[in-house]
Amino acid sequence: MNLLCNSLEPRVMDDDMLKLVVREQGPQEEAGQLAKQEGILFKDVLSLKLDFQNILRIDNLWQFESLRKLQLDNNIIERIEGLENLTHLVWLDLSFNNIEAIEGLDALVNLEDLSLFNNRISKIDSLDALVKLQVLSLGNNQIGNMMNIIYLRRFKDLRALSLSGNPVAKAEDYRMFIWAYLPGLVYLDSRRIDDHMKELAEIKHQYSLDELKHRENQIQAQLEEEQAQRKELEEYKAAFVEHLNGSFLFDSMYAEDVEGKKLAYLPSVGELLESYKDKFVIICLHIFEYGLKQQKKRKVELDTFSECVHEAIQENQEQGKHRIAKFEEKHLLSLSAIRDESDMTNIEMKIVEHGKDITELYNVLMTQEMQLVEQLEEMINMFERNIVDLVGLFIENVQSLMAQCRDLETHHHEKLLEICINTLEKIVKGELDEDLPDDVRALFVDKDTIVNAVGTSHDIHLLKIDNREDELVTRINSWCTQLVNKVSDATGLADAPMPLVTSRGAVEICPGERILFAVRNGERNKMKDCRIPH
Repeated sequence: MNLLCNSLEPRVMDDDMLKLVVREQGPQEEAGQLAKQEGILFKDVLSLKLDFQNILRIDNLWQFESLRKLQLDNNIIERIEGLENLTHLVWLDLSFNNIEAIEGLDALVNLEDLSLFNNRISKIDSLDALVKLQVLSLGNNQIGNMMNIIYLRRFKDLRALSLSGNPVAKAEDYRMFIWAYLPGLVYLDSRRIDDHMKELAEIKHQYSLDELKHRENQIQAQLEEEQAQRKELEEYKAAFVEHLNGSFLFDSMYAEDVEGKKLAYLPSVGELLESYKDKFVIICLHIFEYGLKQQKKRKVELDTFSECVHEAIQENQEQGKHRIAKFEEKHLLSLSAIRDESDMTNIEMKIVEHGKDITELYNVLMTQEMQLVEQLEEMINMFERNIVDLVGLFIENVQSLMAQCRDLETHHHEKLLEICINTLEKIVKGELDEDLPDDVRALFVDKDTIVNAVGTSHDIHLLKIDNREDELVTRINSWCTQLVNKVSDATGLADAPMPLVTSRGAVEICPGERILFAVRNGERNKMKDCRIPH
């Protein structure tokens, strides 16, 4: 640790310190003087040097959103924190501090070079977000476990690693182990790795490497499967039928049904329950498959609408560009003729004629824009009708299928109640041959008790079915409303003029305003200001 830092009082990273440092490290000479007068915005700073400042805590860096290089070495920092907004950071130096754990780096997804040299770190972890990491300096720390090296295998771009000065570096197999387990590494402890030695290291550790690669492949396959499942679930959610492609809804009906679980022990109820579940799941699968088909239809409708809107706008713009190009060609020739004309009467006549052309162009463009607006309004209205009809049909059919689920539940309830009444009669007469668990037998003290138990189970099941139906209907109605509003907002053209771009620049034509035309060679010479006469 730097002796100068230890002899000073700990300092806070406040605005005053940051402004001073930014000003001192800003541009020099005339540009620097201007920057000092007007001030440098923190959000525009790309590099910041804060070494030897005796800083105890990282703070107040949230405004440096464009920062790419940050130097915080030779301070007394104890924790890595306050870096959440520095998402563009590429280079970070935290060497010669008092840091004990690697943390607070999750937002630095673009970091390529990280130095934590000469701290108090004992474990390499919490670097997962640094997918672009190329250089990692961890020398002179307290890392003693060789298994820390295995963790670094996930960084496929890592080319330079420094671990000298750690207890792990004293291990007999230190270099050979790293060469074998980090095959992409080019430099270790500032020395280039010899390719021949790397091959020997891989041969020496081949058996362990093969086992490790096998485990890594298994983990990778599992991660890919989980990712595919998450993607699949999102697709099902977009169709509003997630968890309907199996027994999830049925199982959820019994998850909180204490009485229903007890009644499953009764004779014949097991078979009844199994048959009920099979039929119930089939209906759920019908809802699921129908939902996916309807989702595809809605997507086709949306894609078709978007394509039609794009084509209409593009065609309108092309027509406008063509009109403006013809106007410019004629207009430039007219200006040349006016310049060459010496007779004042002829000049005034040509200017009047010129103004009529501008007015005519303006009227043509405005007519085209109004036609486009009307065309888009018609498209939007048709799209809204189609989407609303699709959603309405989907809801109607889903509700019909959900009603079948309720009918099944009611039928099961009636059968279960019949079995329970028969069981109660056998218990009263002492004719029940089967042994029932005590908590199940406690339900058969009298008819009211068992009827209430069966009724409670039935109510729970119906509530689960109703809630799933209500959730589906609410979500798709909300989606439909938001989509229609979004489409209407995104295609609204009446309140904002569309820029029409020509081969020689952008032209905006309004009666009574000056029109500037760029010359063909691209120079912005003001040939002549033309005002339309009123």
